[in-house]
Amino acid sequence: MSAKKRILLCVTGGIAVFKAAALTSKLSQSGYEVKVVMTESAAEFVTPLTFQALSRNPVYINTFNEKDPSKIAHIDIADWADVVVIAPATANVLGKVANGIADDMVTTTLLATTAPIMIAPAMNVHMYAHPAVQKNMETLKTFGYTFIEPGEGFLACGYEGKGRMEEPEVIQKEVDAFFARKDYPEWHGRKVLITAGPTQETIDPVRFLSNRSSGKMGYAVAEEAAKRGAQVTLVSGPVSLPVPPGVTFVPVTSAEEMFQEVTARFADTELVVKSAAVADYRPQEVFDEKVKKSSEPMSIEMERTKDVLKELGKRKENQVLIGFAAESENVEAYAEKKLHSKNLDLVVANSIVDPGSGFQGDTNVVTFIKKGHSPEKLPMLSKSDVAKRLLSEAAILLEQRGIQ
Repeated sequence: MSAKKRILLCVTGGIAVFKAAALTSKLSQSGYEVKVVMTESAAEFVTPLTFQALSRNPVYINTFNEKDPSKIAHIDIADWADVVVIAPATANVLGKVANGIADDMVTTTLLATTAPIMIAPAMNVHMYAHPAVQKNMETLKTFGYTFIEPGEGFLACGYEGKGRMEEPEVIQKEVDAFFARKDYPEWHGRKVLITAGPTQETIDPVRFLSNRSSGKMGYAVAEEAAKRGAQVTLVSGPVSLPVPPGVTFVPVTSAEEMFQEVTARFADTELVVKSAAVADYRPQEVFDEKVKKSSEPMSIEMERTKDVLKELGKRKENQVLIGFAAESENVEAYAEKKLHSKNLDLVVANSIVDPGSGFQGDTNVVTFIKKGHSPEKLPMLSKSDVAKRLLSEAAILLEQRGIQ
């Protein structure tokens, strides 16, 4: 991050305090500046010294312990924060804040801050479901507070159900997404459709034809677009990757399924990034039974699949349409041809044979090909960094197109 974002972490008393320590560590390692405020109950589970060591900042616990006479501590840190995260948030603190009670350092600070507040509840399943707790959460939502819903599973009290504080990694992603939306207001609410991964074309019940696409590039674009606040739909062939947070996921298998799902959504989309490696051919005949091996050579008659990108280019009205060109030779020439023949706004070209580029790896070396512009070749970057550069280009194209 170019400048440190400031997070005020309010830690209240529950067994999930140990997760708050891990969250402090992860946020600090990610470049955020973290200050921690604790209730006395929270300090019964994990000492303030732990949070001080992890955040490299003083920990606040006593409202009346004013170490700097030039400042009032709870006002100072309330004004300091870019965002406030309450994790874990007990039923007790939810009730206090919902009713304007300020009787300790945490609740006093929460009433004093004007920063956005994110809440990660943690409590017994029956406590979470209690009408009073549910009412308090609804009240806090009317204040503009956002909730990071607890997960389901085995609880420390021995019960099983909803009430586990969400994992630190998930909370950090929510924080990342908050700052991304703040930093990229132009992406808020934009409707983005992304395709990723390979397709599989069936030969018989046990065999299919496919390619080496891992889906990493498309998933990186989907994750970054969602972080920036876009409404992202990801249409993906079979891959072994987790679905990025905040993304609407549409799984497909074949080229025909990819064609149907993408074209059905195209009219209601502002930006399409087609990074999927869709099969160009499929077996003309699909066998109902497993084909047995024999001593004779075997040939499979192939037929063309529907060209998803070309069809989108025909249907395009005011959308921005971005395609990928993965080539083994004459990369820029083939990409330029694709740009014009399929009515695209941008082609991301890369060589599948160059080191650090192409399928399955974590890096890519790409060239942006746009109408009326010289090719822009980027250095070797991680696929997440390529995604950032790609979305920056897409934002320019959307603005030029006048898409609001």
